[in-house]
Order: sequence, then C-alpha cells, then structure tokens
Amino acid sequence: SGPWMCYPGQAFQVPALRGCRPVLNLQCNGSKVPEAVLRDCCQQLADISEWCRCGALYSMLDSMYKEHGVQEGQAGIGAFPRCRREVVKLTAASITAVCRLPIVVDASGDGAYVCKDVAAYPDA
Repeated sequence: SGPWMCYPGQAFQVPALRGCRPVLNLQCNGSKVPEAVLRDCCQQLADISEWCRCGALYSMLDSMYKEHGVQEGQAGIGAFPRCRREVVKLTAASITAVCRLPIVVDASGDGAYVCKDVAAYPDA
C-alpha cells in the first residue's frame, strides 16, 4: 500500500461513499446524525486504505457538487443550501476524525485524523 494506489488509473477505484453523503448533509445543516447512519459511513471509510480516505472524501464532495450543477465559487445553493463552502469542506475533512479512523497525510507516512487536503480542495 502507499499513496500511489490512490491515483486515478491505478487498480484502486475511488468508492462513492454513499453512506457518508447523509452524514455530510445532516452535519452541515446542523442536524443530529443518527448512530446507524454514522456507523455506515465509518464502515465504508474503514474499508478504504488510510492512504486513500481523504481522496475518497473529496471525490465524494466533488461528485455531490457536480450532481447539483454547482460551479466553483458558488455558495448556498445545490447540495448544501444552508452551508457555506468552507463549512462543507471542513465538515468533510473531519469525517475521518469523527469515525476515529487514521489517515496518512504525506509520503513519510505521518498520520493524522483530519484531512487537510479536503479542507484545501479548491473545487469542493
């Protein structure tokens, strides 16, 4: 395993993380996330290599925006009508921490729990 396996064109296919979409929507809108919904999301993330979890989260976020036809720079519409983009990105970045799932933040193998690259992802 390693960061190379997370890039498009490799054997690894980025999962859709369908179980994490409701977590993001509920958290962003200030609603309580039911335990079963959170457990489903965390299980889907746990099945992904710790090298690839953040990439899977920002891929999920990007696809949610694209499904709603939202372009970069637009806020308050589409997938998250009550949430500013910065809040959406930070919420997505913290899902790994909420699930208590470690991630690898760089090629040195240093670990963390919050995805910095999701928070910095410009298109999300």
